[in-house]
Formats: sequence, structure tokens, C-alpha cells
Amino acid sequence: MSAAQIALFLDMLSAERGASANTLAAYRHDLEDASARLARQRTSLDAASAADIEGLMQALAGDGLKASTAARRLSALKRYYRFLLKEGVRSDNPAASQKGPKQARALPKILSETEVGRLFDAADAVDGPGGLRLRAALELLYAGGLRVSELVTLPLAAFARAERYLVVTGKGSKDRLIPLTPSALEAVEAYRPVRESFLPSKASPLRSRAETFLFCSATAKGGHLTRERFAQMLTDLAIRAGLDPSRISPHVLRHAFATHLLANGADLRSLQTLLGHADVSTTEIYTHVLEARLRSLMEDAHPLSRS
Repeated sequence: MSAAQIALFLDMLSAERGASANTLAAYRHDLEDASARLARQRTSLDAASAADIEGLMQALAGDGLKASTAARRLSALKRYYRFLLKEGVRSDNPAASQKGPKQARALPKILSETEVGRLFDAADAVDGPGGLRLRAALELLYAGGLRVSELVTLPLAAFARAERYLVVTGKGSKDRLIPLTPSALEAVEAYRPVRESFLPSKASPLRSRAETFLFCSATAKGGHLTRERFAQMLTDLAIRAGLDPSRISPHVLRHAFATHLLANGADLRSLQTLLGHADVSTTEIYTHVLEARLRSLMEDAHPLSRS
């Protein structure tokens, strides 16, 4: 029965909450893993008691699961049981009283403005259509603070207007306005003439779908550049730029966008809107990043800090 209830739960998240495919996949993985673990303890996910859930969380901790991952698993369970409660499948929520593991809030990885500049210089040195596509994608990612999923699925129609902004559909199917810099607009215009070289052949069944995306793909089933492929492009670019590729990812560039804006005078509420955060507390992490960076600067550069 658990499998059927999980499917119904995921359908609800998709239909009523507008959950993304990645969110749904994460919930499915966490719930199916919990179901399998509980089955080994001779109980089911749907029939588990509070003691069963406590034992499950202890087992996860014993397996060395990161505190953040365990907390996410518990959150999935609590939400699932709230759904069963609402549907009348259960009369209680066995995960309600369970407390998640304490976890330190990790600060995002950041790049300096100089390091971002080195990435752009390296992109400019890439010849041909691939270089123009890379520059356009890099400009939009850093200029707009986009999530990588938002970047690779940008519709071509988003650039059909004369306005200097994008309407981006983010998490929860919520739209937000992203102002574009002149250099981002120029990079997209430079890429447009070579965009067709990345389209499938006219005989391909993928052609009509791929034509709708700015960053189209001749091979990807979705018709657009994949997140994985773009991440690999960034890794290659970091190596070209002489940067540690383990420090570079699409999300690190989103962090760079946020920290650099904040450092240059942006207020938290405006940054929250640009990033598409539902809660300003999520955005506040960037103030801690700046504080840590300033402390490091003082320790390294101030004459009184030297022994």
C-alpha cells in the first residue's frame, strides 16, 4: 500500500504545490528508502509507529548520513504523514514529535569578483559557436543569479521582446523579473546567429521541441542543454581559467551573484526578490558570507593582526 500512497502524495505535491521534477524525485527517493528500511524491521511506512520512526532516524545516523540529509529525510516523512492524516489514512503523525539532527548552517562557497572575471576571460578565448553559447549562458547565470534549471530551460520566446528583463519561472511555478545587463543582452545577441548549429536535424523528432529553447540541444531528450552538461562546461572553463574546478559550479555562480550584489550595496529584500527566495531568512545567509569574508580580510591584511 505504501507505494500507492507515495504515488498519490507525489501527485498532490505536483498538482497543488507545483513541485518541480527534482523535488518530486527527492521525495520519492527519501520515502522509498524509508519504506525499504522499515520493511526490514517488519513494518510498513504507512503503519509505522513513533518508535519505528525514531529507530529509523537512529539507523540513518548510525549509517553516517549527513545531518542535513537526515533532516531532509525527516522533513519528507513529516510531510508525508500530514498527507495521510488529511486523507484519513492515519489518525496520527508518527514523525511529528521527532526532532531532526542539529546541523551547522554551512556558508555557501563563493568566488571573488576577480575570479569571476577570469572565468569570463577564459570563455572569451573559446572559439566558435561553443564559445558564443558558453559566454551567453555564463552572462545570464551571473547577471541574473539564475538557478541552473532556470537557465537551461529558458524559452527562446523570452528574448523576443524589446524589454531589458526576463520573466523567469522558478520554484513553485512562481514568476519573477530579472533585469538584464547590457553585456548579457549583447552576449545573447552574439549567440543567436549560431544557435541553429545546436539544433537537431530537421528530420529529427526532437527538432520541434528543441526549437523552443534558447540553449537548445541536438541530443538531449528534453530538447535543451542539460544541467549536467552545463556543469561539465563550467568545470572545463575553470581549468582554462586556472581555477580549482572543485570550487566552480552553476550554483556557486548564483552565490557569487548574490554576495557581489550585497557587497555593492543591494538590500536584502531586493536580493530576495531577484533570487526568488520565499523567505528572506534564506537570503540572510549572504550577510554571514560577507561577515566571514571581511573577518578573513582583516586577519590577512590588517597590520595589527600580524604577529
